[in-house]
Amino acid sequence: MTIDTTDMPFAVIIDDLATQGWSLLPGFASQTLTAELAQECRARVKNGALSPARVGRGAGQEIREAIRGDQIEWLEPGQSAPTNAYLQLIDGLRLALNQQLFLGLDSYESHFAFYPAGAFYKKHLDRFRDDDRRTVSVVLYLNEQWQDEFGGELRLYLPDGETRDVRPEAGSLVVFMSADMPHEVLPATRERLSLAGWFRRRGADTF
Repeated sequence: MTIDTTDMPFAVIIDDLATQGWSLLPGFASQTLTAELAQECRARVKNGALSPARVGRGAGQEIREAIRGDQIEWLEPGQSAPTNAYLQLIDGLRLALNQQLFLGLDSYESHFAFYPAGAFYKKHLDRFRDDDRRTVSVVLYLNEQWQDEFGGELRLYLPDGETRDVRPEAGSLVVFMSADMPHEVLPATRERLSLAGWFRRRGADTF
């Protein structure tokens, strides 16, 4: 599957990041691609491919369900046609961000995230204290016909002290600056699917 990214509404995301540090774009991914990615995520869950997410880094990583209860599996190029199409789409955004905001984004890492009913992720930042390479956070939602009463919102803690709750509606993309936007995932009454990822800058020890 090949996607033409030349007409994608990247300008909206770029303007939002420059002015407020975050952006929400409904319908970023097509209905077809979103459905294919959701189907693949569910298939991976059924096959036992996803593992409980951990907190911390390196040898200090541990499963702490009191902090986060999602299950994840990392994406790699060549795994499937839908994930390849998604990675191509996201790379178009990376190039646009570099061209307009001069962020020096070098790579992208992403994983499927499956939240069973009742699971959550407590308030946190995506950037590690000792590693500033994660620069822009990106979340694509895969939940068709999501209703407000299901819960599962992404709560953003904005710089002005306000909060913004984002419904995890299929095809919607949320983008925000990793170092500046604390956020949490609220519990839902049903399973919740997404692709979570980060654009990274080249580190000082990367050649």
